[in-house]
Amino acid sequence: MEQDANRTKRRSRRIFICVAVVLVVIFVLALVLGLSRRNQGANGFQSTFIERCEKFNGPDCQNIWKVFSQAYVRRDPCNVPMEAYNALMAAASIQPVCNRELFWSKTKQIVHAFTAKRDCYITMEDTLLGFMLDGLTWCGKENSSETFTSGCPGWSQCENNPVRSFWNRASAAFAEAACGDVTVMLNGSISTPFSPASIFGSIEIKRLNYRVRSLNVILVTQNNTGLFQRILKRSPGHAGRWDQLQLQGSA
Repeated sequence: MEQDANRTKRRSRRIFICVAVVLVVIFVLALVLGLSRRNQGANGFQSTFIERCEKFNGPDCQNIWKVFSQAYVRRDPCNVPMEAYNALMAAASIQPVCNRELFWSKTKQIVHAFTAKRDCYITMEDTLLGFMLDGLTWCGKENSSETFTSGCPGWSQCENNPVRSFWNRASAAFAEAACGDVTVMLNGSISTPFSPASIFGSIEIKRLNYRVRSLNVILVTQNNTGLFQRILKRSPGHAGRWDQLQLQGSA
């Protein structure tokens, strides 16, 4: 009986040891896979950035990546202001394209379907910076040199998050480069086609300068069967702001 009891204890001990070893192996594998996936996410983001830059024939894509990442790495992801991307705007500056710039607000899908068929207009997403980062999410963390693509703050979670600040700064540069006759396509199927809180209303229209001769406002209906168009013109020397003219024109 005593021998049977000892054999039972030894068997229980072996089972316990085996279970413990299996659990340790599972934990280690999960840790390795987690780190591997995180590295793949960061490396994948950088690869996508470089590939898009090269596809666009951007100048010195590796340097553009370096300048871009310096804007948000080692920083609180809710403390990356627009100005953090100033160096990026210099490294990949948006050149003036007179009479061809097309702004949009709440009409992204139809605008890009339109520009895909006609090369006479360009949007922010058709520039090097817009092309590289359209649809992507990224952020950094304090005391880390990595780029993260998950666990980043959402658009409205905090005002100075990396993605929101980038698009605000890039959109400002896009508007500042505008000249001649420019166009904006707004959603005419909603009650307020022009929203002062949108990027167009809060940033872009305020950055249009003296080189812009007219602002062509197009309201698109829900079924795209009708368009309302109004051209706002500012005479030389006019001191009024474009956002004031826009508000009157879209009322």
